Amino acid sequence: MKAIEAGFELAWSASEVARRVMQIEAEAISAVASRLDTQFDRACQLLLACHGRVIIMGMGKSGHVARKIAATMASTGTPAFFVHPGEAAHGDLGMITSADIVLALSNSGESDELVALLPSLKRLGVALVAMTGNLKSTLALESNVHLDVAVAEEACPLNLAPTASTTVALALGDALAVALLEARGFQAEDFALSHPGGTLGRRLLVHVRDLMHHGERLPVVQDDVPLRDALLEISRKGLGMTAVVNSSGELVGVYTDGDLRRTLDRDIDLRTTAVSAVMTPNPATIEASRLAAEAVQVMESRRINGLLVQDQGRLVGALNMHDLLRARVV
Repeated sequence: MKAIEAGFELAWSASEVARRVMQIEAEAISAVASRLDTQFDRACQLLLACHGRVIIMGMGKSGHVARKIAATMASTGTPAFFVHPGEAAHGDLGMITSADIVLALSNSGESDELVALLPSLKRLGVALVAMTGNLKSTLALESNVHLDVAVAEEACPLNLAPTASTTVALALGDALAVALLEARGFQAEDFALSHPGGTLGRRLLVHVRDLMHHGERLPVVQDDVPLRDALLEISRKGLGMTAVVNSSGELVGVYTDGDLRRTLDRDIDLRTTAVSAVMTPNPATIEASRLAAEAVQVMESRRINGLLVQDQGRLVGALNMHDLLRARVV
């Protein structure tokens, strides 16, 4: 077995193959980038002016690339979805309206399933953007805009398996999506709206008010109560702190687990000492309308584990780092 492995190693190097594949694909992308012209601009103009959806089609490997392009466009502000050309010929064509635009991918430009749909798309009055490697193909000639994705060679040593051609198509699809994103002024907040389950979505969509403890769950005591009562309130509410307010309900301080450790060092009577004597005055606060991610920044910068929440100067809630961890904002 070792002898076989040794001979195999001499005759074949996986890393060398990998480098060759990547080099061929990188050169293919660079070549297509150098050929970009006004056709790309026209394609973007058509897609921007679309009042419906961008319908993206492709067969085989081109179909896999088309699905990814559709997903990228949909998540970056361009409503898009994939329709399988074969299924379109058997009823799914009903998904497409005259307000839509079709982006068709085919390296040869002669995929039977796509070519067969051309008469129906023409009757619907649907604009067609074709992405092919053959300028004289049926799809290229029948399209409103043609994007040239021809490659000099595939990365496959047999020059058969779609490799460089699919990589180029994918890169050009990304280029379309990003160009449209910039033209629409798409922002991180917009991206978050279509990714509510992701980390970015949670950081940009979850506000302090969504996580804070409020009402009966808010730990709060009057400033003249004994320290013992403040400790009981901390224990009941389980946030490791309590807000301290004056007789008018105005926030004047906070008492935390950390304050308790410092208090015990001073040998203070818990039953006779008012919480106002040992609280931390002018505590850190955050507005309920702020993003939860901003609460994380405040806690980290001040090296604290909890924050009191205000709304226009009025105490309305509290939250700690555990709340932010549970919400996966951190």
